[in-house]
Amino acid sequence: MNQPGQGRRQLAARMGPTAATVAANLRRIRKARGLTVYTLSDKVEEAGRTIHPAAISKIERQERQTTVDDLMALAAALNVTPSALLLPPDDDPGQTIAITGAGPVPADLAWDWVDGARPLTVPDGDQGTAKLDHLLHSRPPGRRTSTEG
Repeated sequence: MNQPGQGRRQLAARMGPTAATVAANLRRIRKARGLTVYTLSDKVEEAGRTIHPAAISKIERQERQTTVDDLMALAAALNVTPSALLLPPDDDPGQTIAITGAGPVPADLAWDWVDGARPLTVPDGDQGTAKLDHLLHSRPPGRRTSTEG
């Protein structure tokens, strides 16, 4: 049988670096907008999704996983892109960002990838095939231009 609070620690331990980034960004942006967890919860609910204030607090403390639906609803309620929640607010190429499933990545490349401008990795010696493949599978037809990124 789990000790009191043990389940939360196990959940937090399973969360990757992107969950930590989402938690920090959610709190930072919510506070910058002057919103309490209650007012943010109300804004999300007005848009048709229910995320209770306690759940928002738990996300910010990394005690609750964020579903993709919650992430999108929170980004919409905060009037930011989902990438503003997913990545740290730093695109300095000298800094690295830990991305779940990819490991440490230079910050500028991470932002270009999340913004759809380039593949996360390009094999050595690639002659442009990786970027074309990325555009084909990552962007709708009207956004597949060679002038991006």
